[in-house]
Amino acid sequence: MHRLTMTAAIVLCLPATVMAQTPRGVPGGDPRIGAALIGQKGCGACHSIPGIAGARGLVGPPLDNIADRLIIAGKLANTPDNMTAWLMSPQTIVPGNAMPNIGLDYGSARAIAAYLYTLR
Repeated sequence: MHRLTMTAAIVLCLPATVMAQTPRGVPGGDPRIGAALIGQKGCGACHSIPGIAGARGLVGPPLDNIADRLIIAGKLANTPDNMTAWLMSPQTIVPGNAMPNIGLDYGSARAIAAYLYTLR
């Protein structure tokens, strides 16, 4: 119950611009849920992520404008399906890279991808 309350609180604090956006090309993904999951999973410990409080990590690449990038993970075309696959299992796609597998299921990865596609 506590986790659900925390998620709801994070979602309610999102800027109106994120709340109103419907990311193109990410069917089934809710950017509000994605933003909450990014906070819960601690993605900001490694990445700087606009719109996520405290997300100022310097290990992974900054995620500002990630929706406009052509390539993700150094080798994949930046598509919603590839982003979802990368988020679910980065070690399968690029073994030994710094991004850990954090145990995301398809729906969670899709929601995070939906939020990332609002970053233009």
